This record gives sequence, C-alpha cells and structure tokens, in this order.
Amino acid sequence: MQENKLETITNLFEGKEIRSIWDDEKEEYYFSVVDVISVLTESKIPRRYWTDLKNKLVEEGSQLYENIVQLKMKSKKDGKNYLTDVLDTEGILRLIESVPSPNAEPFKLWLAHLGKERIDEVFDPELAINRAVSYYQKKGYSDDWIKSRVNGILSRKKLTDAWKENGINESYEYAMLTNEIYQNWSGMTANEYKKLKGIRKESLRDNMSDIELVLADLGELTTRDIVQTEKPYGIDENLKVAKRGGKVSLVAKELYEKETNRNAVTSENNKGIINVLENKD
Repeated sequence: MQENKLETITNLFEGKEIRSIWDDEKEEYYFSVVDVISVLTESKIPRRYWTDLKNKLVEEGSQLYENIVQLKMKSKKDGKNYLTDVLDTEGILRLIESVPSPNAEPFKLWLAHLGKERIDEVFDPELAINRAVSYYQKKGYSDDWIKSRVNGILSRKKLTDAWKENGINESYEYAMLTNEIYQNWSGMTANEYKKLKGIRKESLRDNMSDIELVLADLGELTTRDIVQTEKPYGIDENLKVAKRGGKVSLVAKELYEKETNRNAVTSENNKGIINVLENKD
C-alpha cells in the first residue's frame, strides 16, 4: 500500500473531511477512525474518545478491535505522516453502530433499513433482481444492456459453480482463474483493466462497452463449457483451461478489430458509455 494514495473524502458525513487510503491489492478503502469519531461525537479530544472506546471493545471481546489496521496518514495539524488507526468500509459501519451519538442515528437507521431489505430479499429473491435493475436504470443503462448484463451474471454463476465442483474453493483461486481469462484476451488482469477504466470499487463489467462485455462473457462461457466437458481438477489444471477460454475471446477480439478497424478494449468508463447510449436515443 502506498502513502501517495491518501485521499480526503468529503461526501460521507455532510461535507466533513475524512482521511482515507485506497488499497489497490485488496480493492478497499481504509478510513481514519479518529476522523469518523470526531464527526460523530463532535468531541474536542476525539483521540481520547477513541482510546476509551477501544478499551471498551477489548473488554467486550469485539471482533471490530481485531480489524483495526495502522497506516501512515498526513496530519491535519503539521502535515507530517503518522501511523493512524484505520478501518475498512465494513469496520467503519460497525464502528458507527458502537458510537452512542445523535450524529450516528441517521446511519444506524440506514443500516437497519438496509438489513431489512436484505432479509426481505432472502424470502423473495425477485426483490433483489428488481433492485439491481432499478439501479442500472437510474444510471442510464438501456434495457437491452441490462438484459445482457443479467444474463452475464447468471453465466458467471454457472462458471463459478463448475469451478467449485472441480476443486476450486478459495476466493483467491477464483480471482486467479478470472485474471487468466482476462489476460489472455485483453492483455490485462481485472485490476489492471480497472485502472485503464479509471475505476476502483465499481464493477468492471458495468463499465464495459457492448463488445467488451461480449468478449468477457465469451471467454467465461468457453471456459465453463470446457470445464464441464473435461473436468479439470485443482487450480493448475483449471488455469490451463482458463487460458484456453481466454484465447477464444482473443481470436474474436482480433477478428472484430480487423473487420471494424476499431479497438475492442477501451478506457471509457460507464459515464462515457451512458453518454453514447443517450446520444443514440
């Protein structure tokens, strides 16, 4: 993790500044705990408040304490870098629940509402699908794009199920296999592809053009069909199959570029894609 990725976020707590660091490897933000405590409690000595709260978390055996990480952040007072307690997004949300402050109530109500939505979706999965479709529509995606995206999600699920049946169980293994497919048709890992698009936590697929989606889906679909036919077992054998699946998309990519005289891979993110869709209308 590099120090130059320190950022100040102002849109989380009504414009109040929260220092954060983006971790490229984990694709996660880490937020300054003291900054969040300061906003929630309006304490004149937020460090003391945080020290007392940490001691309480230790006494209670809270898992939140175990998730605290120390990273160097630039001080607002003297501009120097100091080791600072930070938490990831999930940790910050759990911290908010632990702070008895009126300023924390809107967030607690939001979390409670979010929890209710997820429980409702367990009993009625269609609610989750409708919510996802609504999100995409609000972002400006066309109905055809949304239909293609949903089908891609289902296809991806079939691929991960096939991998699981053939000895793939760890999240890092799924990431390795996915990267193998991407590298062999796009020349980039998923993380490198995101950098090209200028995105971080956003979904890479949500930021792809039509042809990029087709190529990504083709690579995964081919890999899935080979896995289901040949039954490769374990990470090494499945990496070889993932490479073959990616090569199929590479052939399609090269043919597309030859016939259209266009680059299949683009740095355009979803804002650019939405603008194109709007212009077509």
